[in-house]
Amino acid sequence: MIQGIGASDGIAIGKVYKYEPVEIVITKEMCQDVETEILRFDESIKAGIEALEILKSKTENEMDEETAAIFGAHIEILRDPELAKAVSERIISEKVKAEYALKTVSDRFVAIFEAMEDAYIRERAADIKDVTRRVLLILKGIKSKGLSEIDEAVILVARDLTPSDTALLNRELILGFITDIGGRTSHSAIMARTMEIPAVVGTGGGFDQLCNGDLVILDGMMGSILIHPTADEIENYNEKMGILNKEKALWKSCMGQKSSTKDNKDIDLAANIGSPDDIDGVLSNDGDGIGLYRTEFLYMGRKNFPTEDEQYDSYKTVLDNMGDKPVVVRTLDIGGDKELSYFDMPKELNPFLGNRALRLCLQNMDMFKTQLRALLRAAVYGNLHIMFPMIATIEEFRKAKSVLQEVERDLEMEKIPYSRNYKTGIMIEIPAAALLANVFAKEVDFFSIGTNDLIQYTFAADRMNEHVSYLYQPYNPSLLKLIQMVTEAAHKEGKWVGMCGEMAGEIQALPLLIGLGLDELSMSAPSILKARYSLKQIDSTKAKGMADMALQSCTEEEVKLLIDAFWNEA
Repeated sequence: MIQGIGASDGIAIGKVYKYEPVEIVITKEMCQDVETEILRFDESIKAGIEALEILKSKTENEMDEETAAIFGAHIEILRDPELAKAVSERIISEKVKAEYALKTVSDRFVAIFEAMEDAYIRERAADIKDVTRRVLLILKGIKSKGLSEIDEAVILVARDLTPSDTALLNRELILGFITDIGGRTSHSAIMARTMEIPAVVGTGGGFDQLCNGDLVILDGMMGSILIHPTADEIENYNEKMGILNKEKALWKSCMGQKSSTKDNKDIDLAANIGSPDDIDGVLSNDGDGIGLYRTEFLYMGRKNFPTEDEQYDSYKTVLDNMGDKPVVVRTLDIGGDKELSYFDMPKELNPFLGNRALRLCLQNMDMFKTQLRALLRAAVYGNLHIMFPMIATIEEFRKAKSVLQEVERDLEMEKIPYSRNYKTGIMIEIPAAALLANVFAKEVDFFSIGTNDLIQYTFAADRMNEHVSYLYQPYNPSLLKLIQMVTEAAHKEGKWVGMCGEMAGEIQALPLLIGLGLDELSMSAPSILKARYSLKQIDSTKAKGMADMALQSCTEEEVKLLIDAFWNEA
């Protein structure tokens, strides 16, 4: 048995096909003519863009625009003048060949991204590796057949799969795939879910443990791979596959239906997004809104701050496409592991508890006001909810609101169209804010609970530190009591409460969250229809009773037993 991370639901039974891409060896070679070398690099970039344009078009035709947007992002990486500048400067200063210059520049960017805590951002390092490899193959004149040699139904096994690799997978022949590295937010995992191919990633050493032709069972839900299964095991998993296919049909039948419990309590099921490119996925999964728009991605991977107009265009696109559905936009949340290459941030001993998110924005007023101006201008096109992150005190919220009012007055004086028809709220991720929720509730329009940070701050345990990983306890009664405090305080003032952390997308947690009084749950778009179907199996009154018992529990394990019992009776 090999254990990894379930990246795409489904079960596959088949023979292993091990894929090892052509190895590119780059050594430091000197060049005779710097100008010729720069020209050679420029031409390889053009060729890379042309190939990506073809791949993007193919993906749009065979999959969807959301998946094709991955290659749009790759094209933008190659078009980034900062990349061309850095490589050219390295060629000139060291008089080296383009291959070596590109590899060293790429390695530097990859190291920066891989050092970040946020899983989504960290896994964007794979994009840089992918586009770099594409250009290096061109520079080296290597023709790579890639995955085109596969001519029979197999389970693909690789140390890693780039987005380019995944886009070339033949859905008729690839039953599923297994990789040594990667996570649920890696592009290969996202594309697997889009193509509905079962996938297990992050196996560590799965590639070396398997041989070509091995018969395996891949379980994309449990993240496990069974090697050389018996006839009984194969029969058992075939039955599971039949059940799963029926379940998927049921989930899809929920398109166009209300998100409500068995006893008709409405719960909004919204999506987390990082850019306007994600909107197609939200719409195709019938999301009830956007519960978290992470605007920091507009600021990353570039050489300077996005202009007001650039931001306005992005926010307008999202709001316009979502119509009257709520769009919760989180203001710039940088600091901690999220740094901008063009913005000098002081080094701190503990940046996650330091000058970050709203704290940083309030100290850099031009940056903050530019974003708020763009948001208020875009508010004309939809149902805008502005959310401030990393709030600890009521004074911070009041200060942010006062800046918003200043921006309104400025736009008024400049006769620039904007809307005052927006809502303001805060992200509950600091225990101090949860404990004072009754005070905040009188002044905010909504709360959204960010469980990822709330958990680590509540237990004083870095969620990325394996030595204290046992303290990442989303079902611990202490955390549940904080959530209850927030929902009760909000409802007393007639305000709504959402949740946008990882916990919100866990189907197992649904009855507990309903019982605690959550009004909205925001998750990855592909999870919405499954959550909507599961929601219809829950009686909210019984969920409230179970949640009350959970609040009286002493340990996380006791709470998990209550949840298991609830689902067994549902």
